[in-house]
Parts: sequence; C-alpha cells; structure tokens
Amino acid sequence: MARAFLLIMDSVGIGGAQDAASFGDAGSNTLGHIAQECAAGRADQGRSGPLQLPNLCKLGFGAAARLATDDALPGLDTAPNGLFAAANEVSKGKDTPTGHWELAGVPVPFDWHYFPDTQPAFPPDKIAEFIDRAGLPGILGDCHASGTAIIEQLGLEHMRTGKPICYTSADSVFQIAAHEGSFGLERLYEICEIAAEIFHPMMVGRVIARPFLGDAPDNFKRTPNRHDYAITPPEPTLCNRVVDAGGRTLAVGKIGDIFAHSGISEVFKGKDDMALVDHTVALMDSAQDGDFVFANYVEFDSLYGHRRDVAGYARHLEAFDARLPEITSRLRDGDMLIISADHGNDPTWTGTEHTRERVAVLITGPGLRLGALGQVGFADVGETLAAHLGLAPGKHGKAIL
Repeated sequence: MARAFLLIMDSVGIGGAQDAASFGDAGSNTLGHIAQECAAGRADQGRSGPLQLPNLCKLGFGAAARLATDDALPGLDTAPNGLFAAANEVSKGKDTPTGHWELAGVPVPFDWHYFPDTQPAFPPDKIAEFIDRAGLPGILGDCHASGTAIIEQLGLEHMRTGKPICYTSADSVFQIAAHEGSFGLERLYEICEIAAEIFHPMMVGRVIARPFLGDAPDNFKRTPNRHDYAITPPEPTLCNRVVDAGGRTLAVGKIGDIFAHSGISEVFKGKDDMALVDHTVALMDSAQDGDFVFANYVEFDSLYGHRRDVAGYARHLEAFDARLPEITSRLRDGDMLIISADHGNDPTWTGTEHTRERVAVLITGPGLRLGALGQVGFADVGETLAAHLGLAPGKHGKAIL
C-alpha cells in the first residue's frame, strides 16, 4: 500500500499560460514578478533582499518556472533534486474550484456564470427571492468589490440595519459578509445555504460566507470562520475514488468546501496557513496506507494576491518554504508528495483578481527518480496520485510517472 499527499499553494502561479491573453492576463507571472520585485529591493517590508526559497527550489520550483516562461527568476537558481513539471489547465476558469477539480482529475465541462461589473450586479428577481426566503430587510452592496474594502465601507450600516453585505468578483461567486456578533455566525450560514439553492442552478460556482468582527471601519477584520458552499463536482474526483477504494481523503483547509464535501472523510481547519501546516505535519505521521491528504494554503491568495501585497506574498512564500522540511522529512517508503497551485494571482498585476497562469508540479518521495517532466496537464496530477495509490485510471489526464 501507499500514501499520497497533494499540497496546494493557493494562487502561486508561474506564468506562461498559452491562453492567458483570452483572460486579459498575457504576461502575468506570480512567482516571477515577486522574485523580480524582491531582487530590485521593492519588497523589503518585513523581509529583505532576493526571494529565498531554498527548499522549494531543491524540489524544482525555479526549474519548473523556467519550463513555463523565459522571465527572469532572480534568487531561484538552486539545482533541483526532485521531479518537476509545468502544468497547463484546460478548464475555462481561473478560480479555486476549477483549478482544484481539474487537479483532482475532473476538468470543468461547463461555463461558470459570472456576474456583470455593474451596480446592481445581481439579477433583481434572484435578490428578491433571496430576501424573501431568508427573511431579510434587504441587502447592501450588490456590486463587484474587494471584500476588505466593502466591509470597511458598509460594515457600520450593516450592523445598524441588519442587511447583509452581498458582493461578487471576477470569479463565479456570490459572497455574503456579516458581523459575527450583531448578525450571528449561524444566521450567516443559514442565509448562505438559501443563497446556494438560488444561485447554484445558475452555475454560480460558490456562495461564500464572509464573517467579520470589530466595531469600526478601522478595526473590522474577517474571521477564520469563512465557509464556502460550492457546487458538487460533475463526476467523481480523486477524493471520491480514494474513498470508494477503502482509503480516506483527509482535507486540510478549505478543501472540503471546494469539493462540497463529496469524497471527503475528515476535515482539518486552522486560523491561518501556519496552523494548516501544523495539521499537515501531524498527518504525515498519522495518515494510513491508502490515504490521500489534500491541503490548501489559502493565505497566499486571500491575504497577499488579492491585496496586491508583493512583500507580504514574498514573506509568506519564505515562511512556507522554511517549514517544508518538517513535511518532507516525514515521508516514508511508499509515499508520494506533490506540491502545486490552482491558478495565479500576480500581486504586480492590474486589478485585484486571479491571473491565468501555468503552475508548478513538484513531485518527491522515497525512491522516486529525479528530473524534468516537461509540460503536463492539471488532470495529470490527479492521475499520477491515483496510479501511485493503485487506483484504476480515470476519464481525464494520465499518470506522468
């Protein structure tokens, strides 16, 4: 028997997507542009100098990025001693569920619904239904917005009126922000479930509960109690296939939400990414033969990519890299570990949204050979892990080992 681990650095793209121009993202490169800003001394807040990722680069991070683009990658020159590839996505989205589903072997076969960047952004009849079914006095927002900015703008009015703040982005999402104290966390979850029943049939990928605390615009802060209500994948993913074969899918972070808890055996959540790394380290010791540990580290994306914080993104990459040996040192005979990403979110790019990019695929484990695997598909990642676990081939992708 064997064990499999898939760790997703949410939004850590490596540029070079062949169809980036169709998404308005030609030239975006999350890792490359962060490395360039660091080398130029423009990302020295809380850190200094060139980007330092020695442990990731030993696994082939810099080498994988060089398979994706010709962009300069200062500081990422460590010779790799692992297997590495650059992965291309075929699904027509650059959001979290799309990337994760395809990495787990299921490309998205349909077009998501995206709300127009207008105000109001949402169909009036759907909002009227939502207000009626949820028993609300109305809603605030009804627009495209940054989550932190709209909470700062409308938080006090929300607390005064009891109207939740509803907003969207360039992703296929309907997001609802509400104060944990004055509105109530369970009440927020309740209305999100209603919203999911209304918007999922429109092929809106996720309804997201965005709870926050504080009593003034300058101290409003989102809490760790976010909850995503996602559409169930259209066919069995690697998560389901592992469980059907008698193993367990152990979900770290928001993986359970991304897959609508389909094929998820147990969920491990934490207040931040370092707490999620703690869970991952513990699972390296406790996971059993046949188990699949699937982790998402969201703060690359949520705290630094969307907020266009280059220095913060660099600090977080370096912090994750520093903890990587705690994970790799626990690999046993029969283990396969893959580190990858689900999309890009270039903090030097215009706007505040995800960017269409290739992602690195870093593969390691006792007895695995070294070298470059070239260009692969997102679905090949899931099929490689499936083959390692002795599962029958799926419908999409192929094992690359």
